[in-house]
Amino acid sequence: MPYSYRPHHFEDFEAGQTFESVGRTVTESDFTMHSMFTGDWTELHSNAEYADDQEFGERVAHGPMTFVLATGFVYRCGFLERTVVAFLGMNYMDIPAPVKMDDTISLDMEVTETKELSSREDAGLVTIDTEMTNQHDETVFQGDMKFLVKRDDGE
Repeated sequence: MPYSYRPHHFEDFEAGQTFESVGRTVTESDFTMHSMFTGDWTELHSNAEYADDQEFGERVAHGPMTFVLATGFVYRCGFLERTVVAFLGMNYMDIPAPVKMDDTISLDMEVTETKELSSREDAGLVTIDTEMTNQHDETVFQGDMKFLVKRDDGE
């Protein structure tokens, strides 16, 4: 199956390597789908009248939704397609500003570490620092994502 991007194996990653996602506009459908999937109908995210009178003056994305959007950008870039074994977690995650409906967001990524694992001969650890910004270049998400990535078996 041909791809328009090149999946990376563990050996293809090196510290300092960068990736940049495309942008995408967050819609009301995104808010609704996240609420439906998670069951989180908190009024700050789902009730326009309520949210208008709150701190941000409008509905804002759920914090977990912001994280999910960031992970979606990582996978959409394609470098982990068919090579990722597992998402292993994060050392830190910050959401310094809210994602609002109709924001256009994108993600910048930098490989900060690759690590051989004595427990795995078939994969290694790749840590990617991420920063998601909106159309005003305001940071709305930061965090490092740790992935277990397959080694190239020569196929």
